[in-house]
Amino acid sequence: MSLRTGRTARAGQYAALLCYLVFLAFPFLWLISTAFKPARELGSLHPTWIPRDPTLDNFRQAFDEQPLLGAAANSLTAAVCAAVIAVVIATPMAYVMARHRGRLSTSATGWVVISQAFPFVLVIIPLFLVLKNLHLINSLWGLILVYVVWSLPFALWMLAGYVRAVPPELEEAAAVDGAGKARILLSVTAPLLAPGIVATALFAFITAWNEFFFALVLLKTPEKQTLPVVLTHFLGAEGVADLGPLAAAAFLATLPSLVLFAVIQKRITGGLAAGAVKH
Repeated sequence: MSLRTGRTARAGQYAALLCYLVFLAFPFLWLISTAFKPARELGSLHPTWIPRDPTLDNFRQAFDEQPLLGAAANSLTAAVCAAVIAVVIATPMAYVMARHRGRLSTSATGWVVISQAFPFVLVIIPLFLVLKNLHLINSLWGLILVYVVWSLPFALWMLAGYVRAVPPELEEAAAVDGAGKARILLSVTAPLLAPGIVATALFAFITAWNEFFFALVLLKTPEKQTLPVVLTHFLGAEGVADLGPLAAAAFLATLPSLVLFAVIQKRITGGLAAGAVKH
């Protein structure tokens, strides 16, 4: 009886997981379908999942109407720089926060919680004034600075959890052998933190790649705008969307995040398994 109940519960879990996956995949699959539909199918009263006459005209039109390559290069520059800088700053800070419990750790944890509770609209005016005084308005470096500051609290909290998972005995053994704090962090702790560092960098990259509000407010020159901002240019003056080119451009904009996550996810899993064997 218990075996049958266990199988029923497992089947229910798989069914719930399948429904959740379908729920997540539906918008992306519909986006792909729309990107390859000709204009006459987009205006049809009876839409279909699979385009009857698939075409690449939406992609050609999207590239002809908007500077997607330049915007993608701006987004890539901002996302990569923000991810690298955030990880470089957060790694030693997370080590101190995890290994030295006290007021610093408590204050850092409170900072993480409070900073994530602030909405974008609440900070945009003082942030704009600060960047204006630094002459970083309409600058990719100003936007990168914002992304680093915004992703740093969560990156710090995330890496601190990985640091706590590293056995302190390994660092104590290295200290007995005469290694200093910096040498221990670089040679002992950092290699074991590789999966966490990669996961944190991926989080910071995707956050910066998809961010829209700060880029809209801080970047004014068209050639400096990021990809999410350029996607809004496919909306007409009256809010009517050019669905075909918009879907094609949005599909291309989602590919880097998906490909990057698919590639790095295997390395994260492999790194976690290797770390478990080392322990």
